[in-house]
Amino acid sequence: MKDFTVENLTEEVIKAYSANTASPRMREIFTALITHLHGFVKDVQLTEPEWFTAIEFLTNTGKKCDDKRQEFILLSDTLGVSMLVDAINHPKGGIGTESTVLGPFFVPGAPDLPHGADIRRRHLDEAETCLVTGRVTDQNGQALAGATLEVWQTAANGFYDVQDASAPEWNLRGRFTTNADGEYALVTEKPVSYPVPTDGPVGRMLDAAGRHAFRPAHLHFMVKADGCEPLITHVFVNGDPYLDSDAVFATKESLVGDFTRSSDAAEAARFGIKAPYSRLAFDFGLMRR
Repeated sequence: MKDFTVENLTEEVIKAYSANTASPRMREIFTALITHLHGFVKDVQLTEPEWFTAIEFLTNTGKKCDDKRQEFILLSDTLGVSMLVDAINHPKGGIGTESTVLGPFFVPGAPDLPHGADIRRRHLDEAETCLVTGRVTDQNGQALAGATLEVWQTAANGFYDVQDASAPEWNLRGRFTTNADGEYALVTEKPVSYPVPTDGPVGRMLDAAGRHAFRPAHLHFMVKADGCEPLITHVFVNGDPYLDSDAVFATKESLVGDFTRSSDAAEAARFGIKAPYSRLAFDFGLMRR
């Protein structure tokens, strides 16, 4: 019988998990996970009450998840893990549009909408109408006809539709397809900065760390085209006060867009909106496989 001690426990646990693990990659992950986890416990000399607090925290994080909210994604985001995984898996080297986090409020199945359609399903008094246009190309600038752009965002009250019981289903969500020239267009409202949910374990973690919970204003995009790597990204509002302190560390300079003020009555009439309005022009470059 072995005596398991502080000195030999990590090595013995690694042996137990790697001895019969068929997958080399799984064996690598088990070894690194156990090594770092045990190293953390030793480094901070973790106490039993602290460990039970951690278990309770993770348990409560799971309990806060449902079909409309993913607290574990929020935890990953606010610890910077989501951005680290994204950066490792999607190195661009200055070519193509940079990616960023998916976030906890993506909902699959957004409705398909025609070119220039309005994704607002209600109109809040404080919301500013916004016209968004641009092109989707490959990394060499070749137009991608038939590319799809799924878009979602918070409303002017700072909530996604799935957070707001008074919001219509699919409010500020939609999926668009580029035309023969790779162009897309949609009408929405200018995004606003907002706090991530703080009524759960992640909110208590941020409070304990003295961190604010705000994200800079942004639009979410998921862009896909045949033969290209899919792109998950944001477009941030230039000048937002939280660009330098995003609660989920997801900002990138290349993803900051200029939301200008337009009084173009002819363009407004073409898209069925009233001038003046906010205007964003933003192109996306996808990487061919």
